[in-house]
Amino acid sequence: MRIVNAGGAAVSAVGLGTWQFGSREWGYGAAYAGGEAARIVERALDLGVTLFDTAEIYGRGRSETILGRALAGRRDEVFLATKYAPFFPHPAAVRRHAQASLRRLGTDSVDLYQVHWPNPLAPSGPMFGALADLKRAGLVAHVGVSNHSPAGWRSAEAAFGGPILSNQVEYNLVTRGPEAELLPWAQANDRLIIAYSPLAQGAFSGRWSATSRPGGVRSFKPLFTPENMRRAEDLRATLSSVAAGYGATPSQVALAWLLRRPNVVVIPGASSVAQLEGNVAAADLDLTAEDDDRLVRAAARFEPRTGVAAAADVVRAKLGR
Repeated sequence: MRIVNAGGAAVSAVGLGTWQFGSREWGYGAAYAGGEAARIVERALDLGVTLFDTAEIYGRGRSETILGRALAGRRDEVFLATKYAPFFPHPAAVRRHAQASLRRLGTDSVDLYQVHWPNPLAPSGPMFGALADLKRAGLVAHVGVSNHSPAGWRSAEAAFGGPILSNQVEYNLVTRGPEAELLPWAQANDRLIIAYSPLAQGAFSGRWSATSRPGGVRSFKPLFTPENMRRAEDLRATLSSVAAGYGATPSQVALAWLLRRPNVVVIPGASSVAQLEGNVAAADLDLTAEDDDRLVRAAARFEPRTGVAAAADVVRAKLGR
């Protein structure tokens, strides 16, 4: 497994996102949470995955609990990351929530404690001051943010009084906003971009189309409406064509495309051990500059329907119209 170094941290290029662990909205059920999730974690460890990401809000803490149990006895092999939900970002709440996450994860400390999103209704200074206290106490090794703008990331660093290692943001072939400012800043300042939804939740895996759509939480995503899946046919075809040249899958190509960017790591989820193994293999796939350009041009041609029109498409799709 390729390792990415930034800000004094070393993490696997491909990590494992665990939103699905214990979260009912994915529809995986109790059998997944009680069995397959642990097998996925064990196999990930054996394949050299070190970055494991969860959050207190995933399954209302169940994701942390499931992950913590699965990591029992192998905690020292991983770079463990979780996230604080800043609904009430008072210093006492920050400490209380951090300690609760540690208990669920079954560990004395985490390697990365992230603020899940900005809270525009509360000043950030006291919250990041509390995070600095947690770091000094040895409960967290690094502090990160998630879903923060470039200005928000820099403001967090000023409030924290030191480097904020990472910003976890949605980044994939069709969500390329981080390339404008976040990625250049991370590269220039020895920081990490942690790409969540790196496969656009499977939109370009080759499994879904205008006539075959996923259920669960993804059925509410505008990207999966029949109209947008039709508009994405060219991009899916390009991904399949590039993948065929490497004997790979479209998903592996989509991940490899992200991993060509310095200071980027990815945290795809996995519904099975086989899917995990496919994701991990993407770290060894070296795309050519020509194929990278083909993908960029195909992504630029994709113009999804957004806004009110897309919301109406979601409703019609849910109603079967």
